[in-house]
Amino acid sequence: MAENGVESTGDVTLDNAVKQWLEFDKNSKTAASVREMVKAGNVAELRKCFGARMEFGTAGLRAAMGPGVSRMNDLTIIQTTQGFCCYLEQCFEDLKKRGVVIGFDARQHVPSGASSKRFASLAAAVFISRGIPVHLFSVFTPTPYVPFTVSHLGLCAGIMVTASHNPKQDNGYKVYWENGAQIIPPHDKGIAAAIEENLEPWAESWDTDAASQSALLTDPYQDTHREYIQAIQQHCCYRELNRSSEVKMVHTSVHGVGHVFVQAAFKAFDLRPPYAVEEQKDPDPEFPTVEYPNPEEGAGVLNLSFALADKEGATVVLANDPDADRLAIAEKQLSGQWKVLSGNELGALLGWWTFKCWKEKQGQKVSSMVKEVYMLASTVSSKILRAIALKEGFHFQETLTGFKWMGNRARQLLDQGKTVLFAFEEAIGYMCSPVVLDKDGVSAAAIAGEMISYLSSKNISLSQQLKAIYEEYGYHITKNSYFICHDQDTIKQLFERLRNYHGENTYPTDCQGFAITTVRDLTTGHDSGQPDRKAILPTSKSSQMITFTFANGGVATMRTSGTEPKIKYYTELCAAPGNSDVAQLSSELNRLVDAIIESFFQPEKNHLIARAES
Repeated sequence: MAENGVESTGDVTLDNAVKQWLEFDKNSKTAASVREMVKAGNVAELRKCFGARMEFGTAGLRAAMGPGVSRMNDLTIIQTTQGFCCYLEQCFEDLKKRGVVIGFDARQHVPSGASSKRFASLAAAVFISRGIPVHLFSVFTPTPYVPFTVSHLGLCAGIMVTASHNPKQDNGYKVYWENGAQIIPPHDKGIAAAIEENLEPWAESWDTDAASQSALLTDPYQDTHREYIQAIQQHCCYRELNRSSEVKMVHTSVHGVGHVFVQAAFKAFDLRPPYAVEEQKDPDPEFPTVEYPNPEEGAGVLNLSFALADKEGATVVLANDPDADRLAIAEKQLSGQWKVLSGNELGALLGWWTFKCWKEKQGQKVSSMVKEVYMLASTVSSKILRAIALKEGFHFQETLTGFKWMGNRARQLLDQGKTVLFAFEEAIGYMCSPVVLDKDGVSAAAIAGEMISYLSSKNISLSQQLKAIYEEYGYHITKNSYFICHDQDTIKQLFERLRNYHGENTYPTDCQGFAITTVRDLTTGHDSGQPDRKAILPTSKSSQMITFTFANGGVATMRTSGTEPKIKYYTELCAAPGNSDVAQLSSELNRLVDAIIESFFQPEKNHLIARAES
């Protein structure tokens, strides 16, 4: 029998979800799409849309745009923002005085009428309906501008509507706390609970027209852009050299937002402006020239950049992902081939460079101040910063995977009066300035540009400088990749087998002849390397993560992705300074990786899709 003008699907739970949706949704496109699915009896598609609500976690939300509770759309944005708003009201008595900032990228989805700008406007309407000031950017901006604005204006929170480097059909909702860093527990659980309690849209939540006329709405773009550029200028060390540099670079924003901002950052450093890849310079939600808008994928995304560089005689390519919070770099080799630096290699170069610049500025005070200096990296990233820190005398700390952890740890250290010079993760994310407590591809591009300019003046390539770093501090050879797995039971089975390898609650002690010295399991909190066998880093039962340390200096971490159906593995062989036999080290790491795949992945291999190593 039809109810509310809609035929029953025969599934009571699904029918109720659809009925509530059609009561709540005022977007004619998504509502019509749901009605058509019901009329056509497309129960399978309805289950995809309504089977499970998107989970709000520490990464916020990320999903495909379209109708239903499992997708990004007008209604789920309103519901999410209402919950977030109520949670903020519980946490901040001065929320109506301080307010929030909202930014967005250039994504859109024509079939559902969705776009990042539309979602940002709806989020603003929700806050304004409660009398809360909103700083809503009038145009698309890089993701780093949102945390910068939170800190710069002393706001309670920030929202960035972006799916970063995800495929074009996706969008996301990223949340920052008052400290300028991404949220960490327990805020994710608190926000998720508040969303469930505020699913029915408030009347004013849909009224973007009224919100756009409100005195509570301001545009922070001009002020933020000016202040951000001034703030990152403090990290410019060789302005005179930059002005005279003839080194040529190419930049691509991969159809994202980065072009305008990287050009401005280069100008602030008095660097020669990079050549822009014309076909990818302007935002385009279709990402027409790339299969995936992710510079981490390497050469395939950078082919147009290489062609332009070859034409103009440039030797270096810089690439941002679409929301400009990450940075990739490639360099032309003497052979004429292009080498894309790995995230760890660029991390080594930028870590070396930021410390060199800091020393230059401190002069005679270096020895007395170095003990107050910190660098951070995620636990799956290269340990090269640890090696540099040991020799140079500053502190190195590792955090859980994700910049939310590095940003929050950096904030704690800064509040203690420490100096945080640099933080990075192997997934081409770099924090080269504490004015943004998150990865920032704009400031990283300018700072990398100055490093390239400096090295060029010495006739040194990036590859040569990287080799010099490894020879001084020890080679760190990495090999990372992942398996795609859509079966959660298989993933759980694989990790549980590793936790009960030689019987209940026992881990492997050997991997085909490679002796394992310590095991750290950040899902259960076990760490055999600690006196009490308890991990120091925070643990999370909702994600899988085990790290094995080997007697030969190897480290391997296996973990599940928080946003994709992947089991990722990260391996590194850390050699002592003086051991420069790269071929031998690479061969040993290859054998270790083969052993890990054979021993730790093999029983579940039929359910896994392999990805080539990087």
